[in-house]
Order: sequence, then C-alpha cells, then structure tokens
Amino acid sequence: MRRLTAAEREAFLSEPHIATVCVVAGNSRPPLATPIWYHYRSGGDLTFFTGTQGRRARKTSLIERAGMVTVSVQTGELPYKYVTVEGTVVKADRPPSDEQMLAVVRRYMPEEAAAQFVASELADPSPSLVLYTVRPDRWLSGDFSDG
Repeated sequence: MRRLTAAEREAFLSEPHIATVCVVAGNSRPPLATPIWYHYRSGGDLTFFTGTQGRRARKTSLIERAGMVTVSVQTGELPYKYVTVEGTVVKADRPPSDEQMLAVVRRYMPEEAAAQFVASELADPSPSLVLYTVRPDRWLSGDFSDG
C-alpha cells in the first residue's frame, strides 16, 4: 500500500463516493459513524447536510458539541483506495441555501431529481436541517493498486 499524493487524495475525495462521518459520542458510548452524501472541491472545505425530512439526527448535537469530525471514503472494488479527513467544523448553515444543498445532492442524483429533492426540503425547512462545512486538518490515505 502506498499513500496517495495530495493531488491524488483531493481528486479522489472530489469523486461522488458515499462517505462515513464519525464523531465522538461521549464517555459511555463509542463514536457515532453514519453514511453521508458530501461535496468537496480540491483545495477547499468539505460540506454535508443532515436533518432532512424533519428528522432529528443524533449526529447534529454530537457534531456541535465536538466541533470536529472524521470523514472517510473508499472504493468497494479492486484496487482498493481510501481517503480519511480529520477536520474542524467551521460553519453550520440553518437552513442551507439551495445552492449549498444542490452542490451535494447533484453528485448523487440526476439534476431534475436533485432539484426536486432540494426544493422539497427547503419549501418548509425543518429546524433540524443543517449543512456543515468542515476544514480538512489531517489526511490519511491508501492505494492498494500495484502501480
């Protein structure tokens, strides 16, 4: 296994993988890990949202208490690759703008479906809907290909 270069890890994180966000849950529980959709552009911050459809998300209070998260993405097929970012939450938008949400959702849905999803969420936004902006502080990565 080799570590990815800075350019390789940023390019990999820019692809539309399903990520896992992890946040400390307190002394009596293990860290919370949950899948998320996210947006990342090389050299920038990572964004993701939670609290859709009016659902309260336990991760919201944990993220706000901790002020930091770990986000990990990986391939599920050979050759395996992964990128993990440890970062500081630098912003929480309640509610997020349609542009912020679309930047995330259109990576995972066709444009028309993404626009409908975002419009539905923002027509009457729940107080639980929040978009987090995370500044990458530390990177871990691996590439298991032969080359």
